[in-house]
Amino acid sequence: MADTAVTLSLQSRFRDAMAGVCSPVAVVTSRDGDRPHGTTVSAFMSLSMEPPMIAVALDHGSDLLAAVRAHGRFGVNVLAAPQHDLAGAFARKGAAKFDGVSWSDSHGVPKLADVAGWVACEATEFVVGGDHTVLFGTVVEADVGVDRPLTYFARTFGTHLPHEVPLPQGAVG
Repeated sequence: MADTAVTLSLQSRFRDAMAGVCSPVAVVTSRDGDRPHGTTVSAFMSLSMEPPMIAVALDHGSDLLAAVRAHGRFGVNVLAAPQHDLAGAFARKGAAKFDGVSWSDSHGVPKLADVAGWVACEATEFVVGGDHTVLFGTVVEADVGVDRPLTYFARTFGTHLPHEVPLPQGAVG
């Protein structure tokens, strides 16, 4: 019984600690046969420049994960700051997520309109990590939007605001 209490306490502290990390918000998309499919994620990152790759974490039980495994391709739509309603819509379960949403097919995956950034990927590797699968994708196309990205911090949506004084060149990275 004590191990369960420690685990639950650690999980709670970990969840709170991660709420203090600012994350970009994206909708990962793929196809389930002829039907577009997508889900909201905040666990994704650029992985490599040579070749261009990204990594996305999806719950093992995710319908989208099954669609990506079957289709072999996926898109990452980095939501723009005004698109917080889309983040909520795609976070829910159900087949009607694309109803009323402006999107197009690009490189075999759904691309949402007016996003801050977008990449289309070939799924190259699936790695189990706890209760999620980390999906590695090789980028086959990319597009840049004009709006600031939607972010998630302290369990609320927002966006990035630059400092008034720029950092010295080479200070980060």
